[in-house]
Amino acid sequence: QVQLVESGGALVEAGASLTLSCAASGIVEIVFSVQTMGWFRQAPGKERELVANISIGGNTNYADSVKGRFTISRDNAKKAVHLQMNSLKPEDTATYYCNRHPRTGEHWDWGQGTQVTVSS
Repeated sequence: QVQLVESGGALVEAGASLTLSCAASGIVEIVFSVQTMGWFRQAPGKERELVANISIGGNTNYADSVKGRFTISRDNAKKAVHLQMNSLKPEDTATYYCNRHPRTGEHWDWGQGTQVTVSS
């Protein structure tokens, strides 16, 4: 069973930067490497949304709200996915999760996420 552990969240001021990390276990590297992975976020009272995803070939896509500010990357050898977040805004406040993209298959069990809070 795949387990996902997110880390790196913090309370920061608007304009700050953060890097989130996600480590997958219970999966071998070769299988992880062929998953399209994504970062998702859920703000209080809102549905979970896809923020960014990265394909097996390294192609990336971003939600319009974060385009130009966030960068997703992956390290298949470490079975990890990262999200570099720059120029953070209060509206980026949410719990951030990683998981595989729905087009790859059903989501794995969600991790606990990592909280990002951006103060104005």
